[in-house]
Amino acid sequence: MRPIGFSTGALALSNFRLALQELEGQPVSAVELSALRYPELQPLLDALDTLALAPYNYKSIHAPSSFSAEQEADLVDRLKLSVPRDWPIILHPDTIHDFSAWRVLGNRLAIENMDRRKPIGRTLEELNVIFEKLPEAMFCFDIGHARQCDTTMTEAHRMLREYSKRLCQVHVSEVNTASGHDPLSFGAILAFSQVADLIPPWVPLILESRVSRAQIKAEIDNAQKALPIAAVRAVPAQGLTGR
Repeated sequence: MRPIGFSTGALALSNFRLALQELEGQPVSAVELSALRYPELQPLLDALDTLALAPYNYKSIHAPSSFSAEQEADLVDRLKLSVPRDWPIILHPDTIHDFSAWRVLGNRLAIENMDRRKPIGRTLEELNVIFEKLPEAMFCFDIGHARQCDTTMTEAHRMLREYSKRLCQVHVSEVNTASGHDPLSFGAILAFSQVADLIPPWVPLILESRVSRAQIKAEIDNAQKALPIAAVRAVPAQGLTGR
């Protein structure tokens, strides 16, 4: 079974403690602590030592999805000092003002591919430009974003083949036409299964589907159907494991 879990932001918007409560007793071994809104970051960082994270073998943190150029250097410093070194720090590339500021994080940083609303990070070619500027960064593959941008899953294939050595986690959800994160449909399950053999079994699946506590187990089951473990053609990622 693949390592699997949820983003706290999917289960309880802006309330990571409630999200962790929702995950208690669920069949999960991975978690992403989300601070998508800039004001959410410091309360989360301050609380890290108090959170019951022992059940999770893999942990990551999602950096804010919007901040000013004036806030950027301080944001990087806080992430560098407060986030455990073996936790990937997930970042949307369109938020970056100064790439040199983020290079200090090395392979602690994981760049996520974007949905079609964003101006960069949607295709392999756009990701290539980003990774040229952040050569040590890892890759957070958002399979829902990739399908929204290209329903044939060709772009997903290309990304996974090119960045197999950088891959540290996979975001899983159905991304709708408004770029919201929905529970997986039968169509999404079929589409995602086309690239399942390119995702190594040790790479964690982080679900971003907006579901209730009662729906968590069913969504996990659907994610496992969508991305079964098969004869993997990728190679192990080098760098962070989140363990």
